[in-house]
Amino acid sequence: MFQPKFQINQKILKYISQVEVSKEIIENSPLIPQWEVKFREEAVLRSVHHGTHIEGNPMTIGEVKGVLEGRDVCARERDIQEVINFRNVLRYIDKWSRTDEESEKPIDIGTLLKLHELTVDKILPVERSGKVRDVEVVLKNSANGITSYTPPSKYNVPALLNMFFLWLNSESVDVHPVLLAGIVNYELARIHPFVDGNGRVSRAMATLVLFKGGYDIKRFFSLEEYYDRDAERYFQALQNTSNQLVLDNNERDLTEWLEYFSEGLAVELARVKEKVKKLSVDLKLQNKVGQITLNERQMTLVEYMEDYGGVSNKEWRNLVPGVSDDTILRDMNDLIKKRLVKKEGTTKAARYKLV
Repeated sequence: MFQPKFQINQKILKYISQVEVSKEIIENSPLIPQWEVKFREEAVLRSVHHGTHIEGNPMTIGEVKGVLEGRDVCARERDIQEVINFRNVLRYIDKWSRTDEESEKPIDIGTLLKLHELTVDKILPVERSGKVRDVEVVLKNSANGITSYTPPSKYNVPALLNMFFLWLNSESVDVHPVLLAGIVNYELARIHPFVDGNGRVSRAMATLVLFKGGYDIKRFFSLEEYYDRDAERYFQALQNTSNQLVLDNNERDLTEWLEYFSEGLAVELARVKEKVKKLSVDLKLQNKVGQITLNERQMTLVEYMEDYGGVSNKEWRNLVPGVSDDTILRDMNDLIKKRLVKKEGTTKAARYKLV
């Protein structure tokens, strides 16, 4: 029976506490603009770019954006397909976690195989897509050719997966969702059940576990970006855990890896939290107005008023160039009606401030 070994130390407690604080602020910000959709699209773009880049895809984030928008991009066909595939993986996770019928299902081997099938579509032969490997594999350092990790034998993979998912879906599992996602990420990377796509699939499974555990956090974050920003540290954290000298594969101590994993989520959510706070009205408005939808011009004006205490018509001409004063006045009047802004002074010398 699979049973992960780890200790909840001060570092892990600190990072999970930071995750909880960021989660609370992000999910309960009193002002989340209508371009929440834009935040999610940006998170998808970052996840797709960094999730494939860390595996060697050379496409820039601009090229990835072009592919996602359906534009022609000059890049290798395989690289483009990897981008399309990972976008489809994220769509599957989103649909899976949003649909009641789907989200009530256990995350099992079938889920894993489906994610792999989406990840390697048109990249691996059909007989390898969504299929557990039947060959032996080793991971080598591309720079020096030295073997960095030897995954379990092909003969052991089915049993290891069965034991792992039996544990994951057992009623006795009482692990914080962040740590559970980290365990899923590591264990699937360790077992290395496929001939290709293991990294993307293990990270996708971790994301799915987070979403299922109530940590989708408006889908504003991208763990892949954190990993890719320092890929050497990411792979080293995996390797340090996998290469421990143990008598039993299941006795590896995951503490170091879970420190790294929880730190990554804490750092990424802190970044999102600061962005959301910047785009949100002061928390004192929460009970008064709740969540309010603003257009992009209004958001620019609100941000400026938060930073500088107010805005005049002379100042807004530089903030939103190319927009008529009449249009901005309509935006301001709308903010006044929503009780977010008050006007002080006469028309020409008026200054607008947050309530």
